[in-house]
Formats: sequence, C-alpha cells, structure tokens
Amino acid sequence: MALDRIENLIEKYFDAKTTIAEEKELKAYFTSTNVAQHLEQYKPIFGYVYQAKQEQFKATLPLHKPRSNTKSPMTFWLSVAASATVFLGVGLFTYHSFNQPETQNSGEINDPEVAFRETQKALDMISEQVNKGIGSMNYLNEYQQSKNKIFK
Repeated sequence: MALDRIENLIEKYFDAKTTIAEEKELKAYFTSTNVAQHLEQYKPIFGYVYQAKQEQFKATLPLHKPRSNTKSPMTFWLSVAASATVFLGVGLFTYHSFNQPETQNSGEINDPEVAFRETQKALDMISEQVNKGIGSMNYLNEYQQSKNKIFK
C-alpha cells in the first residue's frame, strides 16, 4: 500500500501537483535505506535536496585591506596633463573663433537680377527631381492597369 502511494506521489510530483507535505514524504522515503528496486532511479532527485542541505561552506576567505586614498605620482601627473590639454584646447578654440575676420558668405545676394537667376537655378534643380519622380509613377500606373485586367 505504501509503495502504491509513493508511485502516485511521484506521478503527481512530475505533474507539479504535489503539496509541500507530499514532497516531504517523498524526500523522507527516498533518503531512507529501504527504497524499492524499480524506484532507485528517482533516488538522486530527492537525495540531492537532502545532500545540498547538509553541505556547508567551511573555507576561510582572506580579507583584503581597504585601499588608501593616496594617489600615485603617475596618476597625479596624468590628471594634470589631461587638465592642461583640455584648457589649451578650449583656449585655442576661443582664440580662433573670435579673432577671424568675417569673410564667410551668409548667402545674401544684394543684386536682384543675380538673386532671380539663382532662384531660377534652384527651382530648375527641384523641377528635374520632381519630373524624375513623376516618370517613375508611370511604371506604377502600368502595374495598376495590368493588375486590374488580371484580377477582374
């Protein structure tokens, strides 16, 4: 009778339907010495839990001394060099940006005829691109017509 109960509990265990009390009963059965021969294969599953609870960490861990806050001379000079490089870079950028003459072209055209010609050039370039796009739309129209003929 007890063997039938254990077999039923094993089935429930693998179906994940056992209670805590039933799992304790299975663990107690499989950690005992009188396990049925055909159930020996399940012994490592339940014996592992018992064995894992018995294990303890007994080694000693070496404690490291906390690091002191004193910096090495190399670290100190490296930070000084990095700070000097950043300061020099910011200074050169500022010097060059404020001391250059204003020779940059802002895109402003004062002559109305030149402005008209430049505007025409820009609109021609845009028109070419729009015409290319419209040309490619013809392929889509042909495709649509063919599709309509096929799928009537």
